Amino acid sequence: MKKIIIDKEIFEMFSDFKRGIIIVRDIKNSSSNEKIRKLLDKVIIQRVGREWLEHEYVKAWEEAHRKFGSNPKRYPPSIKQLLKRVQKIGRIPFINSVVASFNYVSLKYLVPCGGDDVDKVEGNLRLGLARGNEVFVPLGGGELEHPKPGEVIYYDDKTLNVMCRRWNWRNGDFSKITEESKRIVINVDGIGSIPQSLIEEARDELAKLLVEECNADLKTDLLNEDRREIELDF
Repeated sequence: MKKIIIDKEIFEMFSDFKRGIIIVRDIKNSSSNEKIRKLLDKVIIQRVGREWLEHEYVKAWEEAHRKFGSNPKRYPPSIKQLLKRVQKIGRIPFINSVVASFNYVSLKYLVPCGGDDVDKVEGNLRLGLARGNEVFVPLGGGELEHPKPGEVIYYDDKTLNVMCRRWNWRNGDFSKITEESKRIVINVDGIGSIPQSLIEEARDELAKLLVEECNADLKTDLLNEDRREIELDF
């Protein structure tokens, strides 16, 4: 059975890391949803203002990136990328209901969120430090890349295909969520000053939204230093 695993090396460097998990067994994803669109538009308006880029939760992720050797100015954490896009153009594309939902929650709580189509993953979904032999094709396509040794990556530990580089900087193309996706794992991440209670609140709001608007069959969970892995019991 597939597992979600966070390697011990992550907690040796970041003992306060916590990951809210939503395991989606079945879902009806769509290219549009009026309620989710309105929620996303509303939170975008609330986040227009450069002061949000200086929020302690955003800074916590920048510091984490520096700690594992990544430059957050050149390779910004996903929450900073979302905020910068809001500052620049005042909107975020509605990719599909699931992606729009976790973008909404990410902006509301100022934490990174992401998700992957589990049916496209052959091994365990593992968060760990790269050796450098893993393979990555960025979302939308492009040339094959290899992460740098020591970089925090989220990857398929059987095929070594990378789902996300530099922890939460850029997603891989192979596991992207589409309207055809049925089995999904979504992550809501916290570190540093970001309390576990906030991660749980954000995770639960996202789960509730997916149940109500996408007819999702799901369960929630949490990984931290005391619980590094869980089974995907589809």
